[in-house]
Amino acid sequence: MKTLIVYCSHHGTTKKAVSVLQKNLNCETSLLDLREEKYDNVLHDADVVIIGGSIHIGNIQGKLKHFMRDNLFLLLEKKVGLFICCMREGEEARKQFEVAFPEELRSNAIASGLFGGEFLFSKMNFFEKLIVKKVSGVSTDTSKIDEAAMKTFADTVNQINLAKENSYKIDSH
Repeated sequence: MKTLIVYCSHHGTTKKAVSVLQKNLNCETSLLDLREEKYDNVLHDADVVIIGGSIHIGNIQGKLKHFMRDNLFLLLEKKVGLFICCMREGEEARKQFEVAFPEELRSNAIASGLFGGEFLFSKMNFFEKLIVKKVSGVSTDTSKIDEAAMKTFADTVNQINLAKENSYKIDSH
């Protein structure tokens, strides 16, 4: 099984999450960072596509939105996992997840993840710091990363991949 993780990381939190996923997935995994690479014809070889990004001012990165829009029909033919990194928790995080991904992908997803987030003031520009201080009241580096959620997400994808591999072995005999 081949898995492609498509992500966008602004300050590095999503990249950390992708690293945890990659270490915990029991399959061949490729990465596509949309901030650095183009995405022409990247989906054809993937059996599973994991899409994730961080939430800034209530929205996921525009490059991820464009990727999903441009590839929606092909993504609907794949097994898809979706995740966000955000500082909100509970119902607020679920609402941000719903805003981040099209309903068609959410309803078709084999795995969904809310991985927590970070405020990395050391990597923010002046305006980002100003907004975060005003909205959250936080003024120093803060981490609420949920590695357990990342591992649970990876376990779910591994179970789906294992079931498909076992099905393939049965069908080929």
